[in-house]
Amino acid sequence: MVISLFITCYNDALFPQTGQAVVTVLERLGHTVEFRAAQTCCGQMHYNTGYRHDSYTLLRQFLEVFADAEVIVCPSSSCVAMIRDHYPKMAEQLNDPALQARVAAILPRIFEFSELLTDKLGLTDVGAFYPHSVTLHASCHGLRSLHLGSKPADLLKQVKGLTLIELPDADQCCGFGGTFAVKNPDVSAAMLSDKLQCVLGTNAEACAGADNSCLMHIGGALSRQRTGVRTVHLAEILASTEKSS
Repeated sequence: MVISLFITCYNDALFPQTGQAVVTVLERLGHTVEFRAAQTCCGQMHYNTGYRHDSYTLLRQFLEVFADAEVIVCPSSSCVAMIRDHYPKMAEQLNDPALQARVAAILPRIFEFSELLTDKLGLTDVGAFYPHSVTLHASCHGLRSLHLGSKPADLLKQVKGLTLIELPDADQCCGFGGTFAVKNPDVSAAMLSDKLQCVLGTNAEACAGADNSCLMHIGGALSRQRTGVRTVHLAEILASTEKSS
């Protein structure tokens, strides 16, 4: 299968190793991964902060770039949620039936990374090895928009050497929320403090997740407090093997 990687601007700029890990896993499974260089942003930041004209431009760019893609994978719950939840609304707001049809046609081909592995490919064991204790943070978009449920945990449970420790209050937000953390810094910091206590209470070596935005927020605080606990994207754990560790 030829799988198109939508890396997202966030990962491309700050966490390129996540995209590399996605490619490693999918190629190990026998698939061909392509990267379409004209891809940009899904438009989530623009749409959420009121820059609708810019978000419409990015919507059209996404549709143009991935129009003929067989399958699209994205290692970000929030970006997939933006596409699934808001692209249909945006096309409707523009009162453009042709655009609405293009959005409807592309949505069934877009998968968040854990969805692709479990739902599309029917896998939970991808041959990974990661000899560490790990707790799992579930992002709000993954929980409430994509309804990923146990998919990320199911994948981690099959990783050899990994000890998965349940995170208390796992359904609670970490406080990032994109521009929410900028506009409401005190509330965001308080939510982050609660999340940190839960993470540290597990005594896990690492906190995993499917969204680097959340992991950056959590990881920044873990680092500032010199806890020794690291954050790692799900894809990077799944890319790790006994040979590479």
